[in-house]
Amino acid sequence: MSTVTNKQKPPSDQPEGFLEKYFHLNELGTNVRTEVLAGITTFVTMAYILFVNPNILKDAGMPVSATFAATAIAAAVGTLIMGAYANYPIALAPGMGLNAFFTYAVVLGMGLSWQTALGAVFISGLVFFLMTVTKVREWIIEGVPQVLRLSIGVGIGLFIAFIGLKNGGLIVSNPDTFVALGDMKSPGVLVTIFGLIVTGWMMAKNVKGGLLIGIAVTTIFSMILGVSPLPTGISSFIATSNPLSAIAPVAFQLDIMGAIKYGFISILFAFTFVDLFDNIGTLLGVSRKAGLLDEKGNLPRAGKALMADSIGTMFGATMGTPTVTSYIESASGVAEGGKSGLTAVVVAVLFAISLIFAPLVGLIPGQATAPVLILVGVLMMSEVVQINFEDFTEAFPAFMTIVMMPLTFSIAQGLAFGFMSYTIIKLITGKHKDNNAVTYTLTILFIVHFILGGG
Repeated sequence: MSTVTNKQKPPSDQPEGFLEKYFHLNELGTNVRTEVLAGITTFVTMAYILFVNPNILKDAGMPVSATFAATAIAAAVGTLIMGAYANYPIALAPGMGLNAFFTYAVVLGMGLSWQTALGAVFISGLVFFLMTVTKVREWIIEGVPQVLRLSIGVGIGLFIAFIGLKNGGLIVSNPDTFVALGDMKSPGVLVTIFGLIVTGWMMAKNVKGGLLIGIAVTTIFSMILGVSPLPTGISSFIATSNPLSAIAPVAFQLDIMGAIKYGFISILFAFTFVDLFDNIGTLLGVSRKAGLLDEKGNLPRAGKALMADSIGTMFGATMGTPTVTSYIESASGVAEGGKSGLTAVVVAVLFAISLIFAPLVGLIPGQATAPVLILVGVLMMSEVVQINFEDFTEAFPAFMTIVMMPLTFSIAQGLAFGFMSYTIIKLITGKHKDNNAVTYTLTILFIVHFILGGG
């Protein structure tokens, strides 16, 4: 056992004493200073969501200043629960991919109001909560084939990147070829390309907060080219009135009954299912890096961590933002030494403070956040190397999952084709033992969904 210095273990009569005892800092081999620095690092690396989420939800008809505030509040509360209740150094915020599904598949694709879509998000959070306190969560997690778990993340990454290319003007619609290259000489596209180069360079150099810095630099360049407006004063940066008032247009506007009346099974399934595996993957990945897994590779207090996510999702929906989930960027804080929930609490405090910068989001154009979407997609593609493409019964469902998400513009449809192709190819090739109750059940549900006219 390593020796803990006096610096790591403060006397009980010092202010740090309570924090050390509550978060078990001495037991985890960390201290208050390390946890605070780790929290700041995590916040800087994921603060880009404060600007990206509103720009995506804007296309759903939601006001950007209100969704900025909703994003900050939902992230603060969800992360606080994760830190104070589950004692993990993992931050939560509205999920990338799920916010795109919310806007482009549910609101624009299905024609639902954003209020109804928020109702579906709330119900998915409730379902996830019930799954957490029962054995259903374990049943699904254990029953989903590894190849589909990997493919889901890769497909979402490709989907997010496609949205970024579209928002940046690099890809446009075409009546003959469906999609085509945009006007490479237009100011908006030039801003996107500039952002890709600058932000990509910072990511390659492992610059802390590279995505956030990239948004700032690209926004300044967009102002120079006249793509976005110039600030008109201090009110363009900092809220001059009560920052909580900004959330009013979207807070408590969810329509739960509207979601129930619509017949939201496929929507609910996508929100819940993707959140489930995105959360599990992030929790295990970050916890493995922090050395928090037990000798069997399992996550202690996993139920508490998933509880934080489900409560965060329900709370976020009431505030006016899509599904709240764990963020892989938490690994940056862990790399700085964060091991306890105090790291997450620091992140929560910083998200709460960021509320005063709500007006700033109005200065940031979609071309400044598009590079972030593309680069996040790049990062999420990394899991593809773990897929066994030598086995066609693994390669085929992986391919269908990955390619159908961007081509149908829907995470839910990608999941459907992935499960159906996996179950059927295994069944007809004599590898039916690879199937189980989960794959059969979900495949049947998807087939019934399509027969009944699900889109």
